[in-house]
Amino acid sequence: MTTVTLPSQPQPSILGKKILPGMSLGAIIVIVIMIASFALHMLNIESIGDANAYYTAAVKSMLQSWSNFFFVAAEPGGSVTVDKPPLGLWIQAIFAYFLGVSGFSVTLPNILAGVFGIGLLYSMVKKYMGELAGITAAFVMAITPVFIATNRNNTMDGMLVFTLLLAAWAFIKATEESKLRWVLLGAFIVGLGFNIKMLQAFLPLPAFYALYFFGSKEGWLKKILNLGIATILLVAVSLSWAVVVDLVPAENRPYIGSSDNNTVMGLIFGHNGVSRLESNGGGGGTPPQSGTQPGQPSNTQTQPQQNPGQSQVQGPPPAALEACASQTQGAACSFTTQNGNTINGQCITPPNISELACAPAGMIPGQAPNGQQPDGNPNGQQNGGTPFSNETGSPGVLRFFTSPLSKQMSWLLPFALISIVLALFGSRIQLPVESGVHKALILWGGWLLTCVVFFSMVSGIFHAYYAIMLAPALGAMVGVGFAQLYTWGKRSAWALTGLLVAVAVTLGFQLFTASQYNEFGWWMLGSGILLGLGIMLLSMSRRAAYALIFSAALIIPTYWSVMTVTNGSNNNLPTAYEGGQNRGSQDGFLASPPQNGGNRQVNAEMLAYLQANTQDVEYLMAVPSSQQGAQYVIETGRPVLYMGGFGGRDEVVTLDDLKELVANGELRYILYGGDRGNNQDITNWLDLSCKVVDGITITQNGPQGQPGGQEMKLYECR
Repeated sequence: MTTVTLPSQPQPSILGKKILPGMSLGAIIVIVIMIASFALHMLNIESIGDANAYYTAAVKSMLQSWSNFFFVAAEPGGSVTVDKPPLGLWIQAIFAYFLGVSGFSVTLPNILAGVFGIGLLYSMVKKYMGELAGITAAFVMAITPVFIATNRNNTMDGMLVFTLLLAAWAFIKATEESKLRWVLLGAFIVGLGFNIKMLQAFLPLPAFYALYFFGSKEGWLKKILNLGIATILLVAVSLSWAVVVDLVPAENRPYIGSSDNNTVMGLIFGHNGVSRLESNGGGGGTPPQSGTQPGQPSNTQTQPQQNPGQSQVQGPPPAALEACASQTQGAACSFTTQNGNTINGQCITPPNISELACAPAGMIPGQAPNGQQPDGNPNGQQNGGTPFSNETGSPGVLRFFTSPLSKQMSWLLPFALISIVLALFGSRIQLPVESGVHKALILWGGWLLTCVVFFSMVSGIFHAYYAIMLAPALGAMVGVGFAQLYTWGKRSAWALTGLLVAVAVTLGFQLFTASQYNEFGWWMLGSGILLGLGIMLLSMSRRAAYALIFSAALIIPTYWSVMTVTNGSNNNLPTAYEGGQNRGSQDGFLASPPQNGGNRQVNAEMLAYLQANTQDVEYLMAVPSSQQGAQYVIETGRPVLYMGGFGGRDEVVTLDDLKELVANGELRYILYGGDRGNNQDITNWLDLSCKVVDGITITQNGPQGQPGGQEMKLYECR
């Protein structure tokens, strides 16, 4: 096989032609992409409501005192911290200070990070592979559904991705200029990323180090020394806030939420460390048994006692029951809904139903028969199972290629993986690496493969929106592959065959993926039409032909991103569009749960009562966890004591602490009960020493948000 060598510097093209002073046509195109991406991010923005209530309540708390701000207190009373490091929430708090606390103000930093990240990715990919690759990379990242979904939420992953792109820029500078200061800057920025999402920030670090180590022209020993110095700086910056907080006596700061031992170090290596790798790996802040997770409001419906039937959920349709009439648990099944959708899935036992019913693939909740959570599995998985498998599926090599994870960012993953193979033959291999294509391969291919392998294998806490970590590398490798094939096509006819094969494989995967979510429509014909037109134009315009052939693979992911924005908003867990399997209430239990939009899940009757009777005490009330209290913090700005931290499993306060707060006149009302996170000693004390407030009862939903949960009562203690 003949190796085609690309020039070390990208060849000039019409895209590099200066249209305005200092600005090429390619740069103008990317600015248009950025503007369009911002518009898409802002479309239907009101649907996000308060966004992630856990974090929004924390921002409201942080603006009330410098102590709350520094320690990232989850509620204004400073009882417990958020289970994340501070930098991302500090940035959100700054925006909220000027714009007011709202779902929009705390989400805006992520939106801006996403939009500016598009331009940053373009500039870096262009450096090694030219304008065409840079524009393609920018557009692919802009139409990645999980990129849009996650940026439209106040989880901090969007800011983390932008921070890591800045770090990649610094390591590129270090590689090209062989200067220690750029290596140190890159390590410093990754350390800042650690203070946004902790160990998640280290995922692309092997690719960053490899680019500098194999691409810089310095001596090997000097590069090793420089990377060693950079690593020391990286660790120092990463752990700076954690060390300071852990040096503060526990009685002078909030409890460290979701930690095993009330230390940030315990949080780093427990809940945000080992628990992410394996399903049984420690961490005091394991999510509540309802299946919620950090940042997700609970499946708690707050409603007056006089409306007991208000939250009834329709059972499975008859066709779903018939499909599994003679089947066993877990058997494959299919049926047709009243609106004509064909549901393919597995036979499960739905909550409160004694019969098997067919539920679609990717929507099988990790629960035991009859909808009950297995004892000791707070993450919503069966014994030995994977937490949140209804979001991310089970570990394995096909995790990104099958439901439920495939809809997030995998639409162009086959093309990107083919591009990695093509890039290997883009130039003669030599050390130090000099060719742009191999530098791009080390950086972006290394980033992509590291994340694919890591997330495919982990069996611990893994949410679908973590897939945004792959978006920059995915876009970059797709851009690299397309630019290579276009350049090779000037010299060899086989490049066209390579493009057609790559697009055909990608289109086949996209259609297969769409079928997993029962999403078919006339618009999909656009992919075939563009592919056919591109082939027809080959004899007239190679440039137009290549553009049309490649564009055929962009139709479905673009549609999916638009639908992610327009088809409602998951305020708790950012996720891509769920597809046709969740349309319409006629699908019964298979339909998506209603989104709360801008409606706050507070009990107006209880809130009015508390406001009227707590003006002389510090705390509005005490609740088992943030799941019951975050919305009340947002509504009132008052301290709400999270007795069990985020998920009810932290020992933020003891029974003696509660007694002391009541005796000192700081706390009067405690909301308690249900079946999660309760302490029997506290329950006994409430029954003996406090009285139930008549007429106010909160119904806490059962597993997976289904009915059947137990009642929580409001106690008055004096």
